[in-house]
Amino acid sequence: MSDPALPNGVERREIDGETRLATRGEPVYGEPTEDGWRAWDPRRSKLGGMLELGFDTGLTGGESVLYLGAASGTTVSHVADFAGPTYAVEFAPRPVRDLLDAAASRDRLFPLLKDARKPSTYAHVVEADVDVLVQDVATRGQATVAVRNARFLADDGQLLLAIKARSEDVTAEPDEVFDDALNRLGDAYEVLETRRLDRFHEDHLGVVATPK
Repeated sequence: MSDPALPNGVERREIDGETRLATRGEPVYGEPTEDGWRAWDPRRSKLGGMLELGFDTGLTGGESVLYLGAASGTTVSHVADFAGPTYAVEFAPRPVRDLLDAAASRDRLFPLLKDARKPSTYAHVVEADVDVLVQDVATRGQATVAVRNARFLADDGQLLLAIKARSEDVTAEPDEVFDDALNRLGDAYEVLETRRLDRFHEDHLGVVATPK
């Protein structure tokens, strides 16, 4: 079932008797499949949650993507199913092994064992002027990571960011954490949309922004 708000290559499909977001590709994390389509679980994916909640992500399909915090590939594998070249940065060696498995059937997915806080270490690999920067990094200074990586985005590119309050400060009120992060983002981005992701991810804020 096509939805004009979804990028080409992402559809709402009937899978296991339920209408779900889905992409076409090999399964990665035990998700149900039907007729070559794999369910995209918004409870296991911040970007999936943003799409399910109707964020205006600007994604149309075929974009070049830099994905920060790829972990074992749950979300970035869905992205690579419908996007163009997808650079997947992950710092921890163990999940990168799973990420490599996800990339085996996806020739547009390029795993990078790198630290998203140090973009100079992968600047020689990632192409300039990528269309989309997706970030889901569970570390302090999440907004600073986004600011440092703004160098890779095209002038009209989009940042799709999930801010996890408890990764910044487990004692602070999430709204305070989010306000501080948005202020920091303002150094490099114009924020277009923000919304809590609590329906799927407690104490997370979804952010859509574009470079200043």
